[in-house]
This record gives sequence, structure tokens and C-alpha cells, in this order.
Amino acid sequence: MTPVPGRSGAPSYCHLGGVEPLLGATLPAHLRSVAAAQAGAPAVISRHQGRRLSYGELMAAADRLARGLLGLGFGRGDRVGVWSTNNVEWLLLQLATARIGAVLVNINPAYRPRELAYALERARVQGLFLIPAFRHSDYVSMLTGEVPELVTAPGGHWRSARFPALRRVVLFDPRDPDPARPAAGFNLWNEVLEAGRGVDAAELEAATAALDRDDPINIQFTSGTTGFPKAVLLSHHNLLNNAWFSARLLGFTPADRLCVPVPFYHCFGMVLANLLCLSAGAALVLPAEHFDAGACLDAIAAERCTAVHGVPTMFIALLEAQADRPRAVESLRTGIMAGAPCPVPLLKRVMGALHCPEILIGYGQTEASPLTHLTRRDDDLGLRTETVGRNLPHQEVKVVDVKSGATLPRGESGEVCFRGYHVMKGYYGDEAATRRTVDANGWLHSGDLGSMDADGSLRITGRLKELIIRGGENIYPREIEEVLFAHPAVAQAAVFGVRDDYWGEEVAAWVQLKPGRPEAVEALREWCAAHLAHYKVPRHLRIVTEFPMTVTGKLQKFRMREAMEKTLGEGGNR
Repeated sequence: MTPVPGRSGAPSYCHLGGVEPLLGATLPAHLRSVAAAQAGAPAVISRHQGRRLSYGELMAAADRLARGLLGLGFGRGDRVGVWSTNNVEWLLLQLATARIGAVLVNINPAYRPRELAYALERARVQGLFLIPAFRHSDYVSMLTGEVPELVTAPGGHWRSARFPALRRVVLFDPRDPDPARPAAGFNLWNEVLEAGRGVDAAELEAATAALDRDDPINIQFTSGTTGFPKAVLLSHHNLLNNAWFSARLLGFTPADRLCVPVPFYHCFGMVLANLLCLSAGAALVLPAEHFDAGACLDAIAAERCTAVHGVPTMFIALLEAQADRPRAVESLRTGIMAGAPCPVPLLKRVMGALHCPEILIGYGQTEASPLTHLTRRDDDLGLRTETVGRNLPHQEVKVVDVKSGATLPRGESGEVCFRGYHVMKGYYGDEAATRRTVDANGWLHSGDLGSMDADGSLRITGRLKELIIRGGENIYPREIEEVLFAHPAVAQAAVFGVRDDYWGEEVAAWVQLKPGRPEAVEALREWCAAHLAHYKVPRHLRIVTEFPMTVTGKLQKFRMREAMEKTLGEGGNR
């Protein structure tokens, strides 16, 4: 066990109450109260679509779509998937499904046919909304390859043999309100709206009134950094309170405008951008349908954004684009950097070059709705650069021994566990996996390694599955990554373990260099040797131009490990 600053005899347990109570409303009830107070204020500005909607307009459009869903026969508990990049229609679906109690199923726009089929099967999707294409991804072709009945069934009356739950597929094009129908089995967005003409306001209100705060309204798939994704089932209570208290800690008001480069399908975008803003009456600014650093900076300057969210790789790209062509980003003050470990030098550059003095470090996971920890605006630089802060109000956290499960003293490293309103309802259709993750006492076992300081701040040292055990020594990749990142030529680094016949595991690293900064492998090893114990110095070090990542920028170390072990097995360089 590795001791860290803040060690004391107290147990690694922290529960934060709250001056404000938890919100007991359903998501549509709370958002309608916000919209009533902010009816004329901007709610969403989609620059790539040329659309600007006030709160009154957004809620009216969402209600119209909700009536359409009811008219098609969807209702409480039904699962409606969305396979799309960021756009106003995605947001409307999020609000409309919550309005009637349907479960929105977020499908990653980077999925290929096999992954799409898995999502449709795992979540038993009954309705699917999708865009025609994005970049080199032809979504219509991929879907019809898996559901050929959409094309072959006569008169558009189809049923899928492979996906028996699926009964409706709706095509919408964010660029064209009247796209061509690719096959008779598809419906169009306007046809959904037309189906709502026979649903009056009273029927919609009755559907909303029947909802309970603990009803499930969302399935999000884990990001697949360590294996095949699981379907996380989340409720009104989970999502609304996580968004609300995150907004409070950021100091969000209706005067704020958030630039949103993170994808909506991910918990970061859906909860900590969309719902965070809407719960507080702030405005969402969508710079592009996908992450584009230049478009983000242009949006920040043109719309006077006060906040920007992102994962570390996104902020690195923003810094590079700003250095290449500076924009007026002085309106920025805050945002959340999360989704992956944040190197200290990067945070300092964001605070300076991007004018984000209040940028906060967030930590959590999809199974926790997602945010569990956030640094505070009044934290000193040490806390804001070395920890992920304290847990959110009304949440519990503890650090336990990975073998015995006993709560450790503060300052000792173990597995981080959570309990509270934010813990998922479970993995949809997988009770065994749910029981392995959430124990009998309601504690969600994160799979992350960390330690708790004397004040309750949390330090994340790595993933339990990423812990490297070399000759009996526990090695935490994060420590080595920080050292590599501090080298002036290094842009990004990933450290992981590979099998070794003698030591059991050896330390491996992939390193991406900054443009125009060539550096020899041995020079990087010497840098590590000057800052680390000898057994932590990467034995296998490779210079790469890119990393395998999820769409949200999380590094997929299991793929790096597979590639490295294959190379080593073939007699590659060590």
C-alpha cells in the first residue's frame, strides 16, 4: 500500500451532507419550473445547425416530440435508442423521452455494426432514431445490414428476426428537415411529429404525472476501456440530482453559457453538460456535431462562453489550436476537466492560456450518474492539481483494502467505493454483473485505486485492473505518467503492464511527442530514472503518433497491452 500526503489514523470514509436537500422531482417537473422562469432566455445555441432556441421554444418542441412518441405507442419504460452526433434533435429526444417516462438508450456514434447489434440486443431497444451518416460512417447501411427487413419487407410492414423488440426506426437529418426516405421501413422525424396530432395536452400531462422519481429513464453503455460495454440503468433521481449539485458547485446561473465539445451519448455530455445547464437555466452552446478544437474556440469567442468541459486530450487540442490562432476567450472562467487523469502541467496551462482560473477537476463513472468528486473553486492550487477534490453533497465514499474489503486508514491506497442517490439501478439485463459491482450494503465498487487525504479529498492512483505488480512491488501507472508528461518533449503518455516470465509483469509505456520535438527512447528512460525508483522505469517504451481511444478520449490501455505483447512475442524492441 502506498502512503500519500494527508495520512492519519482516521478511516478513509467521508459523507458530505448538504445545506440544500436532494431534489425530489422528476426530470420534466424540475425542467418545466426552470423553463417557466427563463422562457425567453437562450437554452441551446447550435452553431453548426444555425439554430437558437429559447427555454420556451425548447420545451414546446420537446412536448411536441413527446406527443409524437405517445402517438406511436411509446410510453413509460419503453426503450428508445438514439444513434447520432451532437445536435438539437438529440437534446429534444432526451427531454421528450423523460417527459413520458421512456428510457433513452445512448448509442455511441462510433459504433460499427457488431457493436450496434450488441447495443440493440442488450438494451432490447424498441425504437431507434438515427442520422443518415457522419464522416465515413453510413448509419443507414450499417443498420440495414443488421436489420435487412427494413428494406425487404413489403409495404414497410417489417419485423426483425434478430431484434424482436425493435418495432420502429426513425431517420432524421440535422442538416435537412425533409430527408429522403432510404427504404419503406423507415419513418421520418416529421412523421413522428404528425403522429402526435391526435394526442392532446391532457394525455401528455397524465403521462408525466404518472412518473416516479425512481423510474429508470436512461441506459448508458460503459465506455469500453477494459472490455465489452455494460448497459447502465439510471433514474430521474440519479441524473437530476447529479446535474443539479454539479451546477451548484460550478456556480452556474442563467448568465452562464457552456461550450459543449463532449459527445451527448456519453454521461459527460448528457448529464454534466445538457442537464447541468438546463437544471440551472444556463445556455448550451454546441460548436460542432463532433469535437473540433477550432470550432470550439470560435464558439467561445463568438458566444462569450463562460465555461467549457472536456477530457484532457480535448484541452490539449484546444491549447494547440489557440496557440496556432489565438481567439478572444477571456469570457471563460470555469468548466470541468474529467474522464481521464489530468496531468498537473496541463491544468496549469488551461488556467493560464485558456483563461479558466476556476477550472475544476471532476471524477466519477457512468455507474455513479456520473460525478462523484469535484474540486472546489476556492481550493488552493495543490488540491486542484493533485486531487480530484471531495465528494458531492449527499454522497458517501470510502477506500477499502482490495483483498479484505476493510476500510483503510486515510492516506493508504485501496479501491474507491461509493454509496448514495447517484448509484445506478443496475446493469440492464445482467443481475450477476450488478451484484459483482454493487454489494449487499449498497456500495458501488469503482474498480479505481485511490487514497483519501485528511480533509476527505481523493487522490486517484489508477485502475485496479491497471495496477502493475512487478516482483511483488505495486506500481501505479499514474505516477509514471506524471513524470513522463513533465518532460518538455512529451505531449501524452500511457503506462501499463505487460506479461514478463521473470517479474510477472513489466512496465511498458507509449509516448506521443510534441510536434517538432524528436526525442530518443533512451533519453526518456534516463528522464524517468532521474525521477523514479529503478523498478518503476519503463523497460518497454515506444514512441507513437496516436493512441487507441474511446470517442470521449479515454485511453484504451488493454488494446495497447495487446499490441505491445504481440510485438514482444514476435521479438520486437524492448
